[in-house]
Amino acid sequence: QVRLVESGGGLVQAGGSLRLSCAASGRTFSRNAMGWFRQVPGKEREFVASISATGYTTNYADSVKGRFTVSRDVTLNMLSLQMNSLKPEDTAVYYCNAGGTMSSPGAYWGQGTQVTVSS
Repeated sequence: QVRLVESGGGLVQAGGSLRLSCAASGRTFSRNAMGWFRQVPGKEREFVASISATGYTTNYADSVKGRFTVSRDVTLNMLSLQMNSLKPEDTAVYYCNAGGTMSSPGAYWGQGTQVTVSS
């Protein structure tokens, strides 16, 4: 059974930092891109960042460029998202995704972790 488990969410003041992690189990995603999405109530889930299978290529939503950094450890089957200079508008549930490509999400989703940025 494939599982993606996020951790690292929480409450932080504007300007602060958080680091999200996603641990994958049940299969390896060494040949797939992985990524992060986020969603706020009443809105569609939106793309945040993705990273290629090799880890050499990354892609970011314009709203997070220069502030967020996505990385992965293929050996450990883990994905991370370092979030700096957080803004209240970054408040959302963040989801890990795997099995897709750099431009399309895969079939596997985590349960989500809440990130709340206070002003």
